[in-house]
Amino acid sequence: MATIEIFVSSSVRPTERVDRVVSAIENIFPGLVMDIRTDRIEAYDGPESLRVMHELLRRQKILDAARSEMLRGLVDDTTSFRLNKQAALMGIVSFPAEEEPLGSLHIRITGGERVIDWLAPRTENGLPILEMDLAELNGSIEDCSQRRMGQENEERGNV
Repeated sequence: MATIEIFVSSSVRPTERVDRVVSAIENIFPGLVMDIRTDRIEAYDGPESLRVMHELLRRQKILDAARSEMLRGLVDDTTSFRLNKQAALMGIVSFPAEEEPLGSLHIRITGGERVIDWLAPRTENGLPILEMDLAELNGSIEDCSQRRMGQENEERGNV
């Protein structure tokens, strides 16, 4: 069984308050274990910490944009992307085009494409085509890979 982990890091600029950067992280990823320093915050945990982001992506109706950003940052079984720190402080998920002047939240999630499929599934007319629950996300990579290969074979007519 593969482990799903989330890692969040952010610099804390001299003009920022540490507690506000902590709040920005907690608003999107509650329950993370944090290493808080005066100039940097690092936080980590497992898939449960992704539940709020999962809900926010649906509430904000940005599944396609989120999926695109996560797939763009996917290397092997890890996706990396940035979130706007000020938007996160307000409980909003926003993907900046580049590093921001005050720094962004840097997110790294291990677990491969199956995590992306859970957080931001493919959509049709703005609605998820197939939703899976967190228990299914916690399933083995082998099960997900076999299911995906079966779907690809069906699409190609190789059943």
